[in-house]
Amino acid sequence: MLSRLSRPRALAVCALPVVALVAVAAFVPLPYVVAQPGMTANVLGEVQGRPVITISGAPTRTTEGELRMTTIVATGPSADVGLDEVVDGWFRTDQAILPRDAVYPAGESDREIERRNVKDMRESQNVATRAALSYLGEDPAKVKVTLHLADVGGPSAGLLFSLGIIDKLEGDGEGGDLTGGRSIAGTGTISADGEVGAVGGVSLKTQAAKRDGASVFLVPKGECSDAQAELPDGLRLIPVTTLKGAVDSLRALDNGGKVPSC
Repeated sequence: MLSRLSRPRALAVCALPVVALVAVAAFVPLPYVVAQPGMTANVLGEVQGRPVITISGAPTRTTEGELRMTTIVATGPSADVGLDEVVDGWFRTDQAILPRDAVYPAGESDREIERRNVKDMRESQNVATRAALSYLGEDPAKVKVTLHLADVGGPSAGLLFSLGIIDKLEGDGEGGDLTGGRSIAGTGTISADGEVGAVGGVSLKTQAAKRDGASVFLVPKGECSDAQAELPDGLRLIPVTTLKGAVDSLRALDNGGKVPSC
């Protein structure tokens, strides 16, 4: 047993390995990525001078308001993230520290991951088109939809693409804008039969939405708690599980009806 007088020296000696480990860790790359709010884009508008949604083969309408898809940006899969960045990110609300394997597939190069993200985006656009045309009862053989959104990868804009197509094609047959003239943001994957899926990074996307002027955010229902974690003041959450539910909620919001909440 250590005596009372010898304890401070013993503690100091025991602390040396810990200090050494911390010092080493500060210079050793850690298996994390730093994520933060990214850009948003109004799918009813233009990006780089080109319409995000172009439709031929069916009457379209001039829309009001905005439907903003949201993104996050993260350090690359091969980027070195140090202990100082991890600690700093833990204490900030505008950043998230995520395990690298949760963001990027293990064992793939930067180029392979980029190709995968582009492929996922293209597939998401195709599925979003099918879901929207199916919802409206339009014949995909007659109605051609082209989606343009450069420098964005992944499938998380599917829901907003589908809503944008519906809004341009006569506002789902009921007339009037789905947005009610508001700036609506959101995220979520979409399946061909209109099911909305989770995406991740929601708390950062709500910050991007508020930063760019949105007042309402459509969130996959299963991610309500994540969205509420760092919810900016003045941003209203609407949980969604299906494309039809999202349209119904936006209609109810515009008409003063009952709107689901998280």
